[in-house]
Amino acid sequence: MSRQANQTGSAPLRVCLVALPDAVISTLAGIYDVMNGVSMMGIASPGAEHPFKVEIVGEEEGPLRLASGVPIDVQRTIDEITTCAIVIVPSVLLKPGGWETGRYPRLVDWLKRMHDEGARLCSACSGVFLLAETGLFDGRDATVHFGYAREFAACYPAVPIHPERVLVIAGPREDLVSSGASNTWHDMVLYLIAHHVGATVAQEVARIFALQWHQDGLAPYIIFEGRNDHGDAEIQSAQTWLTKNFSIANPVDEMIKQSKLAERTFKRRFAAATGHAPIAYVQRLRIEDAKRRLERTGSSVDDISWRVGYEDPAFFRRLFKRTTGMTPGAYRRRFQIPEFARG
Repeated sequence: MSRQANQTGSAPLRVCLVALPDAVISTLAGIYDVMNGVSMMGIASPGAEHPFKVEIVGEEEGPLRLASGVPIDVQRTIDEITTCAIVIVPSVLLKPGGWETGRYPRLVDWLKRMHDEGARLCSACSGVFLLAETGLFDGRDATVHFGYAREFAACYPAVPIHPERVLVIAGPREDLVSSGASNTWHDMVLYLIAHHVGATVAQEVARIFALQWHQDGLAPYIIFEGRNDHGDAEIQSAQTWLTKNFSIANPVDEMIKQSKLAERTFKRRFAAATGHAPIAYVQRLRIEDAKRRLERTGSSVDDISWRVGYEDPAFFRRLFKRTTGMTPGAYRRRFQIPEFARG
């Protein structure tokens, strides 16, 4: 349904918010309150007082205990719903064994039917694990929580995944929407409100609920962790050495010397094992250390540059911005631990 149709007072868009036992209550309840808030708090413009009809749906009606053990009330069963405009799958909590495909065949079949009838399928964070079971995301770009990216890629290799992106809108009708880590459901909901009701209303919702558009992307939030499950003992030894020695001068040369491998062989094996060239790996370790220092100390950027291994602060600033999407100063303002929270 178009934005114009809502603004002229048409029937509200039906939004189905899917409840399943793996769902995270904070995301589900947050989306429910914010999308309903457009009408409950009188934010929408005249003639569009009730742009959305949000319902919590699931396989069975009634109380459902979610991942945290907190129950939520499923208002309607999926069997009762033959069409809707928007389906949203909230964040799901992956158990230690990971995501188990095939657990929700009825939900997956229903999601396919809703899409066939014109519904836009949306996921918050890890909710894309369920949506990907439909096969509709195969060959389509998507995003997921960066902590689950490796597992998602293993489960659904046909889906190009971009964990550094906040929001990905794909499909021929912009009908496949995924949001990234945790609170990027804010961006997804604000996008839906802007698209169907208007940008002014979306901005007012953001202001009233103090929601943030994550315009810097998710790269600043991602903590670099080098792969160590590759089985190459020589490279594993080099990685272990690097964790304590990344800041020395010429660490790549020193690693090669210690490995007793030919330079070309070492670099080839290192890249194959870790997914990064040795110098790129060193740079990521150095930037991670710089991030912690920016968060937890008052040291100058020039001093931090020197401590992590760079004598040229200008080069360090450029590398930091290229890696995280933010300048060191902007990163410190965003992530530095407030004075009142320090021990």
